[in-house]
Parts: sequence; structure tokens; C-alpha cells
Amino acid sequence: MPAITLPDGSVKHFDHPVSVMDVATDIGPGLARATLAGVVDDQVVDASYVLNEDARLSIVTGRDEAGLEVIRHSTAHLMAQAVKALFPEAQVTIGPVIQDGFFYDFAIDKTFTPEDLEAIEAKMKSLVKENIPVERSVMGRDDAVKFFHEMGEDYKAEIIESIPSDEDLSLYRQGDFIDLCRGPHVPSTGKLGYFKLMKVAGAYWRGDSNNVMLQRIYGTAWPDKKQLKAYLNRLIEAEKRDHRRIGKQLNLFHMQEEAPGMVFWHPKGWSIYQSVQQYMRDKQWKHGYQEINTPQVVDFSLWEKSGHAAKFSDDMFRVESEGRQFAIKPMNCPCHIQVFNQGLKSYRDLPLRLAEFGSCHRNELSGALHGLMRVRGFVQDDAHIFCTEDQIQPEVSRFIDFLHEVYRDFGFTDVIYRLSTRPENRVGSDEVWDKAEKALAEALDSKGLPWEELPGEGAFYGPKIEFSLKDCLERVWQCGTIQVDFSMPGRLDAQYVAEDGSRQVPVMLHRAILGSFERFMGILIEHHEGK
Repeated sequence: MPAITLPDGSVKHFDHPVSVMDVATDIGPGLARATLAGVVDDQVVDASYVLNEDARLSIVTGRDEAGLEVIRHSTAHLMAQAVKALFPEAQVTIGPVIQDGFFYDFAIDKTFTPEDLEAIEAKMKSLVKENIPVERSVMGRDDAVKFFHEMGEDYKAEIIESIPSDEDLSLYRQGDFIDLCRGPHVPSTGKLGYFKLMKVAGAYWRGDSNNVMLQRIYGTAWPDKKQLKAYLNRLIEAEKRDHRRIGKQLNLFHMQEEAPGMVFWHPKGWSIYQSVQQYMRDKQWKHGYQEINTPQVVDFSLWEKSGHAAKFSDDMFRVESEGRQFAIKPMNCPCHIQVFNQGLKSYRDLPLRLAEFGSCHRNELSGALHGLMRVRGFVQDDAHIFCTEDQIQPEVSRFIDFLHEVYRDFGFTDVIYRLSTRPENRVGSDEVWDKAEKALAEALDSKGLPWEELPGEGAFYGPKIEFSLKDCLERVWQCGTIQVDFSMPGRLDAQYVAEDGSRQVPVMLHRAILGSFERFMGILIEHHEGK
């Protein structure tokens, strides 16, 4: 019979199988009332999940990050149930959790109005009061396809048809509404209640503009009234601080249809932009970087050799001249290796730190563009450090100090650190990855910094640390990064002469602090409210 180990190390013994909710109830009625789900041996599960064997268990409540995700996912289903009740002709498609909330896409021959959103929200509140149990069941793939077709939910059936035929699927029912979902979900609709429907937008089925346009309803959900109110107040404050409004008000910049995703800087805005750039130039010089400048238009063959063509071709602006294919550079790294390759380097030349305020262009989808925050033309405070494996840790440590100086000077003191480790498909030996991951972790630990590991989230060519800022509205902006690269220097024939006279391929560290100057200007404007 199961022995359940709790987070504090205590063990509860049961003489029969028990659910997560049973364990919570055994601990105390208050915890049982607050229980939304559980984490069993690192897997988030429903509160109804039955434990037949010994396991580690954490009870999930609204105080936990996992609990917030369960609340938002369950509220998306609650919204879909309300929409189906009010608009039976609507078909449900997908409804994921996103930052600060959720959305659900509906196929319906009408555009939802503000009045519709009010009615949907009112229906959701009514369903919460009913405290409808949420029940999980399992169905085979082929049976599920037939089931949803018979319900008239053809989009859902299409999703299921893309799943392997031998796979069982989980379905969740609440009242007369049933949906395909991995879960977990709250035990009943009464666990929800603190939500707000925000807006309606159009969205193509499967993100393909050749497909039908769906109606996407966005919402937010929180564990309690206080957090919901605080979030809505932050949205009001964010509207006041919107960099597009302030940029126009202070005559800093503008954007126009003839150049989508490109910025027209006005004298005042350009003066600030240049001041930020000069600040970074001075800082980089003091930290041992040499500034370079490389071409914006480069023969496409270089991007093929570097590996970027295979991964970024659709995002690159291309041009033909005299029978040759060129690309406007979307990033600077291959060009920096060309500078490194001019003249044979010695181990005595390493680490070599090359920096560029590199002008890049990426063919972002027009629907994704957003003021300065998402553009097609931008400048990066880009640099690449060519070094040996033994120099990774001290160089990363130096970089972290540099990054902290810059962020403090711009008024950011709350930084989040994430270390992304080796993915399944990667280049380089396990020994080299062990060394690189250890070097990044030790660099963070040597500064006494709290960090989160993201297993498997590194690039195929090396692990990385991401540095994210938290602004005055508690929004998180990923700006800085340092990325170990075992692949590109070798692909582009970079070499140095080692101490023993052999030719070796250097490790390359990609690094940025501000990231895109345009985006960082937008963050600065909103963080300081244009002051």
C-alpha cells in the first residue's frame, strides 16, 4: 500500500490506494478546500489522480505557479462551455494558456461584440456558482475522432486525426461540455471565479492565412480577487506608459505603413538613442571589447555554410544582383567569424572580444509587429568572444558583472536568470557539454545568483544563460544572453594555434546585454514613463 512522501520529508502511510484529494483531506480540511491539483513524482496531475504505489507528492493550490496554470487552463474551458451554451453553432478549436491568461479560438459565422463578451462572462460566473464537477476520461484515438465528428466539432476531430492511432486521449467533461485536453484541471468549476475577458481578435486556423478566420477571445484568470484587481490596474498603468503613445507625445519617433516594422527616429529620440549607444560603446571599451563593423548585405552562400539558411531562410530579406543571391543579414555572428579568420590567431590572442552595433533585418510577420517591441529593422549590442574551453567560465563571470553594471545604470535591479542545458539532438561530446554547462552554472553560483535550469532548452550547438528584466509593472523582458557555440566556428573554418602548436577550433560565446536597441528603448520609455 502507498507511502506518500510530502515536501517537508514526512511520510504518510495508507492501507489502500488514495487520490491526491484524499491525501489533502487527510492533512487538513483547509488544504483540501484549496487543492487544485497535485505534483506526483514531478508530474502535475488532477486532484482525482489515484496513487497506487509509493510516491512523492506536493499539493497544488492557487499559491503555486502550477496552480495558476491549472486555473487559467480550466478557465479557458469554462469560457468555451459558456460560448457553446450561448452560441451552440460555434465550434471549439484550441484554447491554450498564455502569459497572464489564456485564449480560445472559435469557428463561428459572426464577430463577437463587446456585448457578447459581457454575456459570455456572465454565463461563466453562473457556471462557477453551479460548482460543476470536472471529470476526466480516456478514449482511443479513432473513437475520439468519431465522437467529435458526431458532436459537430470537426476542427477538434481534425486535431485528433493528426495524433498517432495507437494513442489514448484524455477528455474532460463539465456538465454538458466535453473537450479534448491533456489536463490537469480543477476539481470543479467552483474553484474558479476571478477572471476577466479582455478582447476579441481574428486568428487563422492553424496559423495559416489560407485557412478560415476564427474568432479568438482573450482572457485573464487569477487565484483571488486581489490579484485580478492588481493585474487590471497594471494594464491601466501600462496603457498610460505605452511607448507608442509617449513616443508620439514627446516627438521621439514614428512608424508608418510604407516601412512596416521600421523606425523613423526624430531628433529628440535619435539623440537619446545615440546616448544609449555611446554609453554601451564606452562600457564595452572598458571591458576589453574591440568594436568592428561588418556588411549588411552578404552572399547567401555564407548563410548556407553557417547553417542559418536552413533555419532562418523564411525570415531573411533576399535580393539578387548580377545573377548572385544575397541576403540582408538577420544576425551578425557569421560576419564576426570572418573578421576573426583574417590572419592566423594564437592562443595568446584569446580571449578575443569583438563587438558591433550591428544593423539587422528580419522578415517578421506583419501581424506580429508591435511598435518598438517587435520590428523588422533593428540594431543589436552584439558581441562574440572567441576563447578556449578553459576560458568559458571566467569570461561568463566577467560578462555577468558587465551586464549588472549596465542594468543598474538604467534602473533595473530585478533580474531573472535561466540556464538552458543540452537538448537531445546536439553537436559536441558529452564531455564538452559537461564542461560548458558546469562553467555557466559556476559563473552564476560564483556571484551568488538564484537561477533556474531549463533542461533540454539549449541550442543544438551549446548551452546558454538568459537574463530577463522585471520592470516597474512586474513584466518580464528577456534582454541579455550568453550562448556557448561549439558548432559555427568549425563550420566557418575558424582556427587558432594552440600552445602545443596544433590547430584548434575556438569556442565562440554569443552575447548581448540590451539585445535590440529599438526594443530596449521601448522598455526604457515604459519603465520610466518617458521621464
